[in-house]
Amino acid sequence: MKRRSFIKKSTFAASTVGVGLSGINAMSKEAFDNSSTSQKFKMNFAPHLGMFKHHAGKNPIDQINYMADQGFTAFEDNNMMTRDVSLQTKIGETLAKRNMFMGVFVIQKGGNLNNTLAAGKQEYIDIFLDGCRKAIDVAKRVNAKWLTVVPGGFQRRLPIGVQDTNVIEALRRGADILEPHGLTMVLEPLSDSPDLYLQRSDQTYMICKAVNSPACKLLFDIYHLQKTEGNLMNNIDFTWDEIAYFQIGDNPGRKEPSTGEINYTNIFKHIHDKGYTGVLGMEHGNSLKGKKGELAVIKAYRETSNF
Repeated sequence: MKRRSFIKKSTFAASTVGVGLSGINAMSKEAFDNSSTSQKFKMNFAPHLGMFKHHAGKNPIDQINYMADQGFTAFEDNNMMTRDVSLQTKIGETLAKRNMFMGVFVIQKGGNLNNTLAAGKQEYIDIFLDGCRKAIDVAKRVNAKWLTVVPGGFQRRLPIGVQDTNVIEALRRGADILEPHGLTMVLEPLSDSPDLYLQRSDQTYMICKAVNSPACKLLFDIYHLQKTEGNLMNNIDFTWDEIAYFQIGDNPGRKEPSTGEINYTNIFKHIHDKGYTGVLGMEHGNSLKGKKGELAVIKAYRETSNF
């Protein structure tokens, strides 16, 4: 595998050509502007299915079209690999038609507390690598570039250096599979359990440096990392050259921006001013129920990105 440096500040459109976004990029700006009823957001915020179901209905395609009509320019779906091929295809076509970028989906069976890359067991590595191979076709259908990976649980009976080595070696093999297809697995540190192996941005940064591939980068989930380490803007700066994706959620509650303690106006401006043109996944719930809650989400993003 060619180990090459990853250039963060290349244009977002150029970074997606390798996974089949030429159809999206070929659309004229006028065609996209005419397809939306609301001004596009300044940043590529990505809602998920169910977030606007009270306005758009249950149909996934109708929901994506509603997102585009509100000015959203991206979409993410953690569960994409579990959806029917026909729906995956329709989603890809709809995103292309509406000039929207596909955000992350999770490489299914890529690791959990009981199926962990840190253990170094071949059976777990095989499950992870099989997930990488299966993700390639899914990514092509929906024009995706980023694939979420969680290495799994912490191994209390193994020295941390051994666990680090096990994870790095497994991820290098995953990168060998994904890199030729222009795909990038993004490692997500989580705050859900103290038993998880990957929990901090600096730890993830170290692993990405060791894997040394454009196919292995950091997913900076602002909600999770506020809980585990705080100091968000400094840690974004420290790990900047390995960050390929952001996810959003306020704390406490994991709802839309402005419902908790995180100053998202400052965070978004900081990321924007640093030149980030990628996707920011809206991986959170709505603080209010029904249509009122959905409108509150849209308003929150308008207000926090108005700088």
